[in-house]
Amino acid sequence: MEPLTLLVTILAAASVLLIFLALAGTSDVNARLERYAATPTSELSEAEKRDLGNLISRSAALGALNRIVERRDWAADMARELARADLQLRPSEFLAIRVGAVIGIPLGMVVLSPFVSAFSNPLTWVIGAVVGLFLPRLWLARRKSKRIKAFNGSLSDTITLLANSLRAGSSFLQSVELIVRESRPPISTEFARVIREVNLGLPLEEALANLQRRVRSDDLDLMTTAISIHHTVGGDLAEILDSIAFTIRERVRIKGEIATLTAQQKLSGIVVGLLPLGLMGALSVIAPHFLQPMFGPPLILGIPAGVIILAFGGLLMVIGFFSIRKIVDIKV
Repeated sequence: MEPLTLLVTILAAASVLLIFLALAGTSDVNARLERYAATPTSELSEAEKRDLGNLISRSAALGALNRIVERRDWAADMARELARADLQLRPSEFLAIRVGAVIGIPLGMVVLSPFVSAFSNPLTWVIGAVVGLFLPRLWLARRKSKRIKAFNGSLSDTITLLANSLRAGSSFLQSVELIVRESRPPISTEFARVIREVNLGLPLEEALANLQRRVRSDDLDLMTTAISIHHTVGGDLAEILDSIAFTIRERVRIKGEIATLTAQQKLSGIVVGLLPLGLMGALSVIAPHFLQPMFGPPLILGIPAGVIILAFGGLLMVIGFFSIRKIVDIKV
């Protein structure tokens, strides 16, 4: 390995290590501050006083970093996305995770390059950095989608429980508290936030609007709209909620039938997209020198013709994959 490459590798490893140490150290800051706050300063030893001073300085620095990041326009959107995924992270912490992934994945390839010859190619390092850039976002999107799906799957039963509680004579907030006690996350978690916001003085309409912004569900939007209209004009809210629950239940049933009918086509799209990548990976392990002619002459504008062919093929694969997903994505 060349000295420059070795130096870059060492610096990248140090950067990743510092990032993850910073993330790991932020978890117990509040607990340690409370421990010191519970003890009079005069009773602390000199070592504990120095530890307290270092801890306060460190937490102040982290707070300043968070304030700098949170002043950016994208930080509010990122905080909303993290809330929808129920991740207890700040935007600056999620940004640090993305930076660590961008640096860490190519670094892992460099470490494994003596064992896997394909990882010694700088092009694979670039691909690893791109994967590290988008992997945390994909994980966040998957977690958010899974949570919203679980929320929508339990929403019809929740609305029925709410309607029965109202029909039994309970107030709306008492009915919501019953939902918090009887339901499971994420339903109980989100409605518990509604109760807390109302107890802190926020109007019910605004608390429901905040719930809608966190969950972003069409079914929930139907319920919150009906509740807001009822609070304005009155009416039999229990009967309205029963109709909404029936509509949501039928929509969930139709979505399940569509998912069953389109499962084969979705699997075909995944196979079409991943089969060439799997074949290339298998060839790289079985015959490491088989793909080397793709990265050699002839050159087109200084770029190996094989790289251009691979890029064009990858573009067509991506277009085909998303075309299949678009065809089978039927809105209900």
